Amino acid sequence: MLIERITLHRLKLPLKVPYRLSLAEIRHFDTLLVDMQDDQGQVGLGEATLLTGYTDETVEQCWTLALGLAAEIVNQPLEAAKSIIAQSSRVAPFTTTALVTAIEMLEKSPHLRTEQSVAVPLLALVHEQDIDTLAPDIDALIADGYTTLKVKVGFDVDADLARVQVIQQLVAGRARIRLDANQGYDRADACRFATALDPNGIELLEQSCAAGDWEAAQSVVKVSTVPLMLDESIYDITDIDKAADLGVASYIKFKLMKAGGLARLANVLAHIRDRGMEPVLGNGVACDVGCWMEACMVPGHITNAGEMNGFLKTTDSLLRKPLVVEGNAIKLESNYRPALNQEVVARYSQATRCFPSSS
Repeated sequence: MLIERITLHRLKLPLKVPYRLSLAEIRHFDTLLVDMQDDQGQVGLGEATLLTGYTDETVEQCWTLALGLAAEIVNQPLEAAKSIIAQSSRVAPFTTTALVTAIEMLEKSPHLRTEQSVAVPLLALVHEQDIDTLAPDIDALIADGYTTLKVKVGFDVDADLARVQVIQQLVAGRARIRLDANQGYDRADACRFATALDPNGIELLEQSCAAGDWEAAQSVVKVSTVPLMLDESIYDITDIDKAADLGVASYIKFKLMKAGGLARLANVLAHIRDRGMEPVLGNGVACDVGCWMEACMVPGHITNAGEMNGFLKTTDSLLRKPLVVEGNAIKLESNYRPALNQEVVARYSQATRCFPSSS
């Protein structure tokens, strides 16, 4: 099979409410959307949503590289195209993942096959910042069936500890609490926070310090009252091995956009478990296509709540038939294949390029 057509869209998708991280307050997603067709008329999709501070790739770099790769792989056989893209995977994993997963969808990857309906449990983010009004937010999420709640920390140690304590009291054992600092603390503050945590009901603490600060990670694990998870520190198997060798994490979170493709993601998730740690999967900064692909990877690979909930944050779905969410889970319908809602794509497109060019 040959790649007959590639359409690239550079999107700016507004969010329903601002997504507050220690890195930044996000009001929209900057997304590369890949729409690919082979010479049999089959369609493959892929996406990369860029977040400064999480990846070194900028939006401009992503777009420029995607344009160059698309021009190079159009009219190529699928395997040859993947080989060409792979040459850039180390320096631009997000960009190359968007293109490779589109090809894997054309290939009918077994990782995207759902022969029967399956429910993929998600966690829910506790959005409310005001301690006095947390209760209705938490009660509503638990009433919806969520058994894992994510709480963003990494802002101010004392304020974070106070808010976590109130959330623990309000949750009262009805759900697990996953804390995420998004690299927000320096070593001293991370140790102070991790030491002071009451472990009751807390599943884990994620990425308390800067991604490259392995010495800080070693300091935090010595004093933490709860299990630790690394996210931004982990880009490939080398990083996974380092985390295991240093003993700095019980959990490793990984995202499809880091992996360079679905087949590679499956290998990464297996390697995390082989090294004695538990994999967590999912991207809270991703659109429908990436979240669908990650959800397809959960059965057989993941045993905890998924984080592939970014598609719930955007004001509109990119898909003609949006993903179905029932209670706390994405319901993957048997043999579901997403198709783009071209009207929505056009509405939020900042730029569009087609290959081969019609000019």
